[in-house]
Amino acid sequence: MTDSLSGREKLGYSLFLVLLGMGWSFTIPMTKIAVSEGYKHFGLIFWQVAIGTVLMFVINAVRRKSLPMGRAQIRVYVIIALIGTVLPNTASFQAAVHLPGGLLSILLSMIPIFAFPIALALGNDRFDVRRFAGLLTGLCAVMLIVLPGAGSLGIPSVVWVFVGLIAGMFYAFEGNFVAKWGTAGLDPIQVLFGASLVGCVITLPIALLSGQWINPLPPYGVPDAAHVAGSVVHVLVYTGYVWLVGKTGAVFAVQVSYLVTLCGVFWSKILLDEAYAPQIWMALALMIGAMYLVQPRPRTPLAQADTIKDTHA
Repeated sequence: MTDSLSGREKLGYSLFLVLLGMGWSFTIPMTKIAVSEGYKHFGLIFWQVAIGTVLMFVINAVRRKSLPMGRAQIRVYVIIALIGTVLPNTASFQAAVHLPGGLLSILLSMIPIFAFPIALALGNDRFDVRRFAGLLTGLCAVMLIVLPGAGSLGIPSVVWVFVGLIAGMFYAFEGNFVAKWGTAGLDPIQVLFGASLVGCVITLPIALLSGQWINPLPPYGVPDAAHVAGSVVHVLVYTGYVWLVGKTGAVFAVQVSYLVTLCGVFWSKILLDEAYAPQIWMALALMIGAMYLVQPRPRTPLAQADTIKDTHA
């Protein structure tokens, strides 16, 4: 679709893409701050989806769209809530306690790389040597991080690297689920609205029964502000991403994944004052190369890298 755009339009959409990448990556250090004083994952997930539900309700109302509640639609809401938020964020919020924000950004870039073999398994795609090379390159990047002593992480943190990778695997499966079975006639905004609502229903009793409930009453601290900011930015950026896909096509819009990774590393360096060993920078370079190799070509249906999803990782 981008071939039919004027040079001025391409520049405008490119600048908007950069803004999206900066916004999405901003949520990564916000997650680190949110878990910095003891908040647990189920409490954080509940308030994340609760904030998302309120904002998506407003956005959907402005669009004058209803929220279909048929059996097929509810099935989509439940599955997307589980594989797109509850399960991956259970892993990512816990990993965020133990890993630097920049490293979390690099691990998130595995989403399109994980998605390729999942797409093959589900019959969403065909084998491609170029993209298989991207898969191997991404695995090499992970090995640079997890090899004993790499980046001075230590063995306990290496375990949390694998926990952090779980989130990317769920996100990758989510994109392929949508490509394989669709969304029962729902548009992306309706899907996120319904999934956020279902996420509230799932996580509220778990947060209460597990003792991870976060009291919404003051006083508020920096972790509270960071979590609210990250949740709000995520919803706004996701809405902008959906709009950009409609204007330019998914193949152009998915390039935001590079920016999320790069900006996430630098946001973490600036806001969290993180320092990285040479191996981490090498892993980042390899991961960017891997992402380039696994990106779908313009004529290829986008089954494996269609969403970054929420980067509260």
